[in-house]
Amino acid sequence: MTAPKLDMDRLIDDRRTRIIVCCGSGGVGKTTAAAAIGLRAAERGRQACVLTVDPARRLAQSMGLTSLDNTPRQVDGVDTVDGGSLHAMMLDMKRTFDEIVEAHADPDRAAQILANPFYQSLSSSFAGTQEYMAMEKLGQLRHADEWDLIVVDTPPSRSALDFLDAPQRLGRFLDGRLIRLLTAPAKTGMSAMRVLNTGFAMMTGALTKVLGAQVLKDAQTFVTAFDTMFGGFRERAEATYRLLQAPGTAFLVVAAPEPDALREASYFVERLDSERMPLAGLILNRVHTSAAGRLSAARSLAAAETLEMQDKPNGSDSDAPGTRSPWRRCACTRSGCT
Repeated sequence: MTAPKLDMDRLIDDRRTRIIVCCGSGGVGKTTAAAAIGLRAAERGRQACVLTVDPARRLAQSMGLTSLDNTPRQVDGVDTVDGGSLHAMMLDMKRTFDEIVEAHADPDRAAQILANPFYQSLSSSFAGTQEYMAMEKLGQLRHADEWDLIVVDTPPSRSALDFLDAPQRLGRFLDGRLIRLLTAPAKTGMSAMRVLNTGFAMMTGALTKVLGAQVLKDAQTFVTAFDTMFGGFRERAEATYRLLQAPGTAFLVVAAPEPDALREASYFVERLDSERMPLAGLILNRVHTSAAGRLSAARSLAAAETLEMQDKPNGSDSDAPGTRSPWRRCACTRSGCT
């Protein structure tokens, strides 16, 4: 049975569609697809915002902008005759993390956390932080309700599944043994602390040898100050994950006509199905159709031989200087003809 053709205008025009997520392996054109969908949606009357998590600034380039940051910026030159608008932004994961701290901690505690070296390292380089902050920013944009369509260009990574795994990975980190160990002194009463003191001292002594005294102290200070916010991170991550499963969300898997990209797309489709994520369709990028595609193999070979003969002087079998066959002159590569 032939799969139904993806009708992008129908998907965009459906006002129940509030989030479109473009996903796939790296280098297949997710950013281009996201920009084109956002532009089309604005032209058809939607208040669209395109969120990219790609630090390479390709979205800004594709939209003719000099730069993008963590705040949605309006894109000029869009046909808004139907009342639509287009905004675009590029995730700044460090700034998004800072905003969460400032929003959910009192000023003194927020200042203490932001100045902590362990937090500064966690917020800028911890594995999964970029993907998790993309989920946080998506939740913020959806909650603000300023746009009726949010288009997400998922992070460039070796595995496109990182975007879905980020909330669970961060949750495992927050619930991990190291975090529980570092918060133990603050959560344990004095009487119980006397019992645990010897074992805790032995453990922290071992960690000090591995991490260094200052690193361990920074980590303990951060965890103690951050402890009340851990639950909020998990709750928001779970809420955004449920939002991705909701009927108003549509996933588009973007792929290129190459074996590796198609294998990754197939795996991602299976994963979306297992996670009950609403898949809208597949975009096969960089495909060019031609009427010649309807020729049989025999007729295609005959046409190639005819062209080659026409390129030779007097129909000779040898190439005259300067009149080489176009099939020999053109060494086609993936990046073009040389």
